[in-house]
Amino acid sequence: MERVEFVTEDSVVDPITGLKSETMMLNMGPQHPATHGVLRVVLHLDGEVIVKAVPHIGYLHRGIEKLCEHITYQQCLPYTDRMDYLASICNNIGFVLAVEKLLGVQDAIPERAKTAEVILFELGRIESHLVGIGTNALDLGAMSAFLYCFKERERIYEILETVCGARLTTSYPRVGGLPLDLPDDFEEKVRNFLKVFPKTLYEVDKLLTRNRIWIDRTKDVAYINAEDAIDLGLTGPTLRGSGVPYDVRKATPYLGYENYDFEIPVATEGDAYARYLCRFEEMNQSLRIIRQAIDNLPDGPYAADLPDVVLPEKKLTYTKMESLIRHFVLVYEGFKPEPGEVQHAVENPKGELSYYLISDGSGKPYRMRVRGPSFVNMQALSKMVEGSLIADVIAAIGSLDIVLGEIDR
Repeated sequence: MERVEFVTEDSVVDPITGLKSETMMLNMGPQHPATHGVLRVVLHLDGEVIVKAVPHIGYLHRGIEKLCEHITYQQCLPYTDRMDYLASICNNIGFVLAVEKLLGVQDAIPERAKTAEVILFELGRIESHLVGIGTNALDLGAMSAFLYCFKERERIYEILETVCGARLTTSYPRVGGLPLDLPDDFEEKVRNFLKVFPKTLYEVDKLLTRNRIWIDRTKDVAYINAEDAIDLGLTGPTLRGSGVPYDVRKATPYLGYENYDFEIPVATEGDAYARYLCRFEEMNQSLRIIRQAIDNLPDGPYAADLPDVVLPEKKLTYTKMESLIRHFVLVYEGFKPEPGEVQHAVENPKGELSYYLISDGSGKPYRMRVRGPSFVNMQALSKMVEGSLIADVIAAIGSLDIVLGEIDR
């Protein structure tokens, strides 16, 4: 990472006029409400125009990847949902799919578990986009949209709380399926959400999409073209807002996404407004997916019949000695994949989330590496804001929809 000298002024030469001018160095953050976490951006300013912007990260570093190398695979779940804590269920499902691929048991996972994970994944996507749009609007002075978004976010939290007892960090899915079956009122709550949520989307649309102040603050702001977006490795709405129709659910489908009918929202303008439109339409597409999944949610087992991987049922643990022993061994030592390595990607709300795992045959990952979308997308900030005004940095960070918990890990 580039070292920032402790100077407040620097001399630069204008390439057009040849005149010398002085730039001022300004720290934005790390304790700034609009940096969406503890992010420090060092701005080099010529007046109010940004000559250079250098993001500094690491203030929230927890060493999650290294921690996961000293615990069993199942014990990693409470760590993965604390990376992107605005879509924790998506992180969990991505990790579970990577471990199932490492074990080679993808085909053994029951359809009920896969369909439930699709529903929960898309609820997590909507939940994340609601926060992204709401906080971006709040940063730029639009408070009403933020309140409408958070109202529906609470409704999703109620569904997640019914499913697993947690609201924010939902350590629910397990390798091999689900730990418990879905609650009896799950389908009713999801269908109620499908009825109510479109009304809120319509209200947010009326508040923002054609709002003159919102358009002025986001249109032609934080621009990045498709070529630069691809070169920087951007993914998610940040990439699709620049006209590149890449979505992991379509490119390399998982959880049966190839069987669902949905579109990939793409905009071509490459600015903050285009990224807002992509996120907004993605919520409509998530509703389409959830509706199809809930209509086709099958009955049957919710966990795979894999005694070496999946814990026995509680009643068997309490009544059968063999089950008690198996439960003890799986919890204490964990299951042991064959030596090898695997990589698996999912379409997180913020972009491509990829897990890389190496097994040495023990019950713990020899190596776990996370390719997080917020971390990679953060690279675009400097490119987006050079030549812009200070106020546009706020719009740029909000339009990237980063989470520092995943950037620093």
